[in-house]
Amino acid sequence: MSTTAVRHEPPAAAPDIKWGMPSRLIASFSGTAGLIVKLVLLGIVNAISVWAAIILARQDKWLALVVLAAATLAIDLIYLSKRAGAVPLKFLIPGTIFLIAFQLLPVLYTINVAFQEYAVGHIITKDEAVKAIEENSLAQPDNGKTYTMAPAKDSAGKLVLLLVDDQSGKPFVGSAQGLEPLADDAVQLDDVGLIKAVAGYQLLKGQDLVNADTALSNFKVPTKNGAALRAEGLDTAVELRPTLRYDGGANTFTRLSDGAVFSDNGQGSFVAAGGEELEPGWRTYKGVDNFTSIAKDPLIRKPFLRVLAWTLAFATITVLASFFIGLFLAITLDKPGLRFSKVYRALIFVPFAVPGFLVILIWAGLLNDDFGVVNQVLHLHVPWLFDPWWAKAAVILVSIYMTVPYFFLVSLGSLQSIPNELVEAARVDGAGAWQVFRKITLPLLLVAVTPLLIASFAFNFNDFGKIYLLTGGGPQAEDQSIAGSTDILISYTYKLAFQAGKGTDFGLAAALSLVIFIIVAAISAGTFWRSRSLEEMR
Repeated sequence: MSTTAVRHEPPAAAPDIKWGMPSRLIASFSGTAGLIVKLVLLGIVNAISVWAAIILARQDKWLALVVLAAATLAIDLIYLSKRAGAVPLKFLIPGTIFLIAFQLLPVLYTINVAFQEYAVGHIITKDEAVKAIEENSLAQPDNGKTYTMAPAKDSAGKLVLLLVDDQSGKPFVGSAQGLEPLADDAVQLDDVGLIKAVAGYQLLKGQDLVNADTALSNFKVPTKNGAALRAEGLDTAVELRPTLRYDGGANTFTRLSDGAVFSDNGQGSFVAAGGEELEPGWRTYKGVDNFTSIAKDPLIRKPFLRVLAWTLAFATITVLASFFIGLFLAITLDKPGLRFSKVYRALIFVPFAVPGFLVILIWAGLLNDDFGVVNQVLHLHVPWLFDPWWAKAAVILVSIYMTVPYFFLVSLGSLQSIPNELVEAARVDGAGAWQVFRKITLPLLLVAVTPLLIASFAFNFNDFGKIYLLTGGGPQAEDQSIAGSTDILISYTYKLAFQAGKGTDFGLAAALSLVIFIIVAAISAGTFWRSRSLEEMR
């Protein structure tokens, strides 16, 4: 029996791994350095949480305070934990926080506002509205006193009013706590009777007086029976008395002159029996009234339907025209050996490379009906931006100009991914160029492009910047509504929310935003469902 010796080779040396810069940077934060960085970042997070908790406690937001404390504690426990199961959470938490902060919370806030009476005259809370009504009710009575006044600071640096009664000549000092008399010899007057010095007080002059302008305009000195002194200008103060009295228990205002009672009507206003309303009102929930007004109120329904029809037409025409033009250019330039093809592609790509707002502003100048290059070169006098129909045409043309490069790139890439064998086989079977395009190229192209068409439709459906910068939504429509001839739903919503005057209605604008979301989501979902048949061609 023979034996065979087995030779044992030494293990091969491990290959020399070269770490890249990102890997070396990450490795440098391991160990003690990483722990220090982690503790510093957690310290910053906890400091911000403590600051936010103090603010929430002052505003009696106890539920939010509990959520904040629980979230902060969870973050600390997860990032200080050494368990393997906590590793995925360490990567998920930052993204989750940003998702909640920048996506979920704005959506929830919009939904909340959509169910409120939140419009001009109903911007503040009820407590703020009560205080505002009480301040607005202050008026100078027929026998009200007037004072010669000088703004000043006391020994503690607080704002006070130095006063001399115009009737009795007695001096006073007015603070936020009330009116106190001064000694007769404490006040020095100049030749015209204005206060020039008071012992123990520093008069505000020059830049100090300018800096105190806002504080002075809001400063009131309470006196007897709810009256107050308020500065009128820089050297005069007048006595104001309330014309309304608020009863917190009954939740009513009573006018002192005639006894008229203003009660809470449950819609954010104090209203008298005859319909007279006190201003301002306050925010309050009104249910689905904002949504029903879109459907029932003719002043809102007619502009909404008109704007909706134009928005659908604008987005559809822009996307389809841009796609087919881009596809045509892609097919034209997708020719092997075509001379200057790179130059042509670069020229087509220019509108996509230049910042969009610059392109829009340039086109706004080119289309000017008086000195625009387009009219001058073509020897026309077309009111591109001032006629309702020409303005619509201008918006569509500029949108197509800016969107074609995108679909050119998409179509060119998709065309180059189609197998040449399919095209050659079709030609061998006798198919012409149009049949190859209709039966092979276009269906295969749509498999890749359909999701992008839907995304482009949603983008153009809400393309606020293009409308705002090019036409501002104008020109004015024939129905004289706040919605202009070229306003799309998103720009119409903006005008409802922020345009001065009666158009300022945040609640209605929020409701309209939700309607826009539902419309876009429904169209996108329906299109995706109908396009599922294209998946069979993969």
